[in-house]
Amino acid sequence: MEIFFTSTLLVAIAEIGDKTMLLAILLATRFKKPVSVIAGIFTATIANHALAAWAGSTLASIFMSEAFRYAVATGFILMAAWTLVPDKVDDDINVASQRGAFVATTIAFFFVEMGDKTQVATIALGAQYHAVWAVAAGTTLGMMIANIPAVFLGEQLVAKISLRTVHKIAAALFLVLGLWQFWELSNPA
Repeated sequence: MEIFFTSTLLVAIAEIGDKTMLLAILLATRFKKPVSVIAGIFTATIANHALAAWAGSTLASIFMSEAFRYAVATGFILMAAWTLVPDKVDDDINVASQRGAFVATTIAFFFVEMGDKTQVATIALGAQYHAVWAVAAGTTLGMMIANIPAVFLGEQLVAKISLRTVHKIAAALFLVLGLWQFWELSNPA
């Protein structure tokens, strides 16, 4: 359960103000079908994050060395810095409206999540914990915790929350995970 809750908390906080959250707001205001948009976000996220957690776990198994573990720890610390860089939805994202809210959201979310902070975090969590389904379920729940209110409250939510503060909290969590892993490496049981 620790893996599930860590993954959920980390991604829920990291997702606030992320470009996929901004995409959720854009899609919700465009389609005015919140249930279809939420279902598309869930479908895209579980597929994307299951692949990401699997990739992280597989890479860690292949490269199971102390150097790789240091690289993962360093990756968490770099994620802390990256989290402090604000995101925006690219103006050239073109959602295929004619396919409907669910299909358009699923496709857009899946591809926008590629290389995103939360996907990279999912890869790192998969590498650290080797628990693909616990990590994928936790990170997906974290995405839903952040994005469901965004779908329903949209721009009102973004206007009331200090994204800078949320980014600082997420960065601190990534930093703690990285430092914790360094500590575990230097103090083997």
